[in-house]
Amino acid sequence: MNLTIDVGNTFIKAGIFENGKLISLHTFKNEEELSAFGFQSNIKNIIISSVRKDSSFFNDYFSFADKLVFLSASTPVPLINLYKTPQSLGMDRLAAVAGAVTMFPECARLVIDAGTCITYEFIDEKDQYMGGAISPGIDMRLKALNTFTGKLPLIPRKDHAGLTGANTEESILSGVLNGIIFETEGIIKKYKEDYSDIRIIICGGDVSFFESSIKESIFAVPDLVLIGLNRILEHNVSLV
Repeated sequence: MNLTIDVGNTFIKAGIFENGKLISLHTFKNEEELSAFGFQSNIKNIIISSVRKDSSFFNDYFSFADKLVFLSASTPVPLINLYKTPQSLGMDRLAAVAGAVTMFPECARLVIDAGTCITYEFIDEKDQYMGGAISPGIDMRLKALNTFTGKLPLIPRKDHAGLTGANTEESILSGVLNGIIFETEGIIKKYKEDYSDIRIIICGGDVSFFESSIKESIFAVPDLVLIGLNRILEHNVSLV
């Protein structure tokens, strides 16, 4: 069995894979919760993607693994990474790309990861990762309007908004939510002009909002990052 771990700023997500399939998914608030769960049984290979610099806990706790991989810019991956500054590329972005390559082979792919930021990742039909775009997410846009203006309030997020706001709250929600929808649909449209058979894959914490709001044909894969991490892990195990 393989264990994939995605350490974010807020939560730790872990997925257990057997024969390439995700068989269980777990979310933890911190390392203490993770260690209390106990993963030792039947786990042979482990990969960790982390936004945190200190990896001493994971080195110690998972010392039992046959193969322990900390995903970095130098880790071998089953695709061609043409990003010009790989050292600055977020490992969650790279993992999502690997997940798209795994699930949708031999076609152009656009991965939209909707979380704190919205990232757009383009991979061509030759499994060449070209790069993409980074944009503020829903909560970030709402907070920015409050932070960088004198009078605009911080509005609680909602799942939809009318096009024309009749008051300040409705106007902010319209600008943020509809703006994100128009942005995303516009980017998808531009890629489709060059790649008519492109697959659009959406993941991340706000995947449900995009899935219900975007009119284009999309594939919602909430666990795409973990799927990509497992593919990268299997690739590294095969190199031994």
